[in-house]
Amino acid sequence: MITPRTWFITGTSSGIGRHLTELLLAKGERVAATARKTESLDDLKAQYGEQLWVRSLDVTDTAAIRHVVEEAFRDLGRIDAIVSNAGYALVGAGEELQDDQIVQQINTNLIGSIQLIRAALPHLREQGGGRILQVSSEGGQITYPNFSLYHTTKWGIEGFVETVAKEVAPFQIAFTIIEPGPTRTNFGGGIVSPPPMEVYDNTPAGEVRRAVASGEFKAPGDAVKVAQAMIDSVDVTPAPQRLLFGGDAYERVHQALTDRLAALEAQKDLAYSTDTDV
Repeated sequence: MITPRTWFITGTSSGIGRHLTELLLAKGERVAATARKTESLDDLKAQYGEQLWVRSLDVTDTAAIRHVVEEAFRDLGRIDAIVSNAGYALVGAGEELQDDQIVQQINTNLIGSIQLIRAALPHLREQGGGRILQVSSEGGQITYPNFSLYHTTKWGIEGFVETVAKEVAPFQIAFTIIEPGPTRTNFGGGIVSPPPMEVYDNTPAGEVRRAVASGEFKAPGDAVKVAQAMIDSVDVTPAPQRLLFGGDAYERVHQALTDRLAALEAQKDLAYSTDTDV
């Protein structure tokens, strides 16, 4: 018989994190699930008992991250996969955003993810390896007006993960960056927005703001399919560096990378001309 794996997942109260938890438990895997409000997992705990380990965790609290990760490894022994999933979107033009909103977005999406990974690495090294799945977004490679701070956190965490993956590869620790396009979850219910400035009404930022508010900002992605693809990726060797989910996301990222490469080629001579002459 195949020994069930153990997963540690943040942000399991809803969305992709909840679907991951449900799918894994249904197939007999063990899950260490964290959420700010653990009562959201009461139904699963009643159904699966000791197969589900639950703790409250706010990822903006670095000391709490370290404590919960330490407790999970102590209680459960080997943890095969860490899923850094907790996060939300701050939506507003860069000038509209409030200082405390900026800090909270960075603390949650970027610093929280960094500190979770840092807390897990010593344990993964000690046990001889493991996988870390970092949930990012198509917005880690492209941008939409009105999502500047959200993109900041996603571009930032992708840079951190891509770098650390090179550092810990000798320890058999592998990373995959998960990049869903707009996906049908309750993600929109957690969006935070500042008071709008009228000056941005007739700008790209205003257009996106209205699309989000009206529901015209389409989300064709299937959250259950995304969660299942994430689970399947842990069986792939070597670990894929990035997984992009969604046909529309593929088209947008493909176009952005194509344009970026064309712009790079156009300034090749300039790049070389700034080297020293000796």
